Amino acid sequence: MILITSFLAGFAAKLGAWWNAMTPVDLVWLGVGMLGQLMFTARWFIQWIASEKAKRSIVPETFWYFSFVGGLMVLAYGVYKADPVIILGQFGVFIYGRNLYFLLQQKRQAAKDGSASTAPHRSG
Repeated sequence: MILITSFLAGFAAKLGAWWNAMTPVDLVWLGVGMLGQLMFTARWFIQWIASEKAKRSIVPETFWYFSFVGGLMVLAYGVYKADPVIILGQFGVFIYGRNLYFLLQQKRQAAKDGSASTAPHRSG
């Protein structure tokens, strides 16, 4: 029990020192990082709810938007903090962006195919 109490006291002291050393700019970037992490976490709830509604495992388009935006925000925070662990951990942003590109291409193609089938036929 003494070990746990000692650990918690040391942790609280470090956390207090960290918080007291925060500048206003640091606080803004902390907010960006936390909001990005919340978005990144929320994507799993989006996927879970969509799968429950469909009664099968699916990945909705919103999942990729939350992944991309949340990942970019966490990446920006990592760059600000110059933290290579965070920066390398957000490599997935490129994959999320690529998936969004594919989704947009698919929508454009579907719109194009739909307009071609409803357009009046012109004979030569």
